[in-house]
Amino acid sequence: MRAKDKKISEGYKMPAEWEKHESTWLSWPYDKTTFPQLKKAEETYIKIIGALLESENLNLLVKDEAMRAKVKELLQVFISERNKENERGIEPKKINFKIFDYADVWIRDYGPIFLVSKKKGRLAMVRWVFNAWGGKYEELMKDAQIPELINKEMKLECFNPGMVLEGGSIDVNGKGTLLTTEQCLLNKNRNPRLSKGLIEKYLKKYLGVKNIIWLKKGITGDDTDGHIDDIARFVNPNTVLCAYENNKKDENYPVLKENCEILQRAKDQDGKKLNVIKLPMPGFVGDKQRLPASYANFYITNKTVLVPVFGQENDITALNIIKRVSPEREVVGINCRDLVYGFGAIHCITMQQPSLR
Repeated sequence: MRAKDKKISEGYKMPAEWEKHESTWLSWPYDKTTFPQLKKAEETYIKIIGALLESENLNLLVKDEAMRAKVKELLQVFISERNKENERGIEPKKINFKIFDYADVWIRDYGPIFLVSKKKGRLAMVRWVFNAWGGKYEELMKDAQIPELINKEMKLECFNPGMVLEGGSIDVNGKGTLLTTEQCLLNKNRNPRLSKGLIEKYLKKYLGVKNIIWLKKGITGDDTDGHIDDIARFVNPNTVLCAYENNKKDENYPVLKENCEILQRAKDQDGKKLNVIKLPMPGFVGDKQRLPASYANFYITNKTVLVPVFGQENDITALNIIKRVSPEREVVGINCRDLVYGFGAIHCITMQQPSLR
């Protein structure tokens, strides 16, 4: 670790997702390899952006001026129609377009993780190493440059641990506890020279946590090697929504059962047991190939919780569970069948920038 990185211990931490955001970062979809039905993916994005704009500012990555003009036109049509039906309205001026040369939309994984220091009243970022999910997609490796490009504008203090990590592989409660999986962070395609103990030291040092809960594996169809944001998510400092498959014949059943049992035995940073609530799975989503569809891939904004739904029987049940644990926010279901064809959903395409206020 570099000497200058010792400053990370001086009060910086990764806030919980429900803590106030300054803005949300996204990247506009354009690759038909990721989204064969690109127009449908764009329509889903417009719905997500529309919901986000009712809550917070957006920083939206686009490839060039032509893409920016196209997105503006699509948003203007959507906003015009939405504002006729919604008295609150949407403010298009809240979108800040950023022209960057990015490869794909998964900014949760390649973007920076923002930190705050309330004592200093400062924002910082951690730039983890991005290796395209264990080297699976060489053509997406250029997204490793995005944190640096973002920080050329923001000029924040930036910490460089030199460790491979994607944002979707971790979840925090903002009080000192972090969730992750052994399948992902201990995978030899990420950090083969780092032991479990060393990885824990990096997480504690660079994210300001002190308690790490290791689940086992992720869901079938997940090409990220078991990201936590498809299987278990904090919704408040003590409560975890845990993806659970009730069908014993489903291939996700044993994996999710084991993860749930680990969480039920786990304790938070203060030695207290967690409140673990089972969140159903949507069942098989896809054609011949099973896609990593999960209601746990929701995103918590300042005023809402955006939840992926898939036109499945359990959609309503999942929404109602999330409503019960999010009484101060509006819960909005967004059909993500077309988005999940790219192997991700709402949480995967968003990254929160916390507020200092």
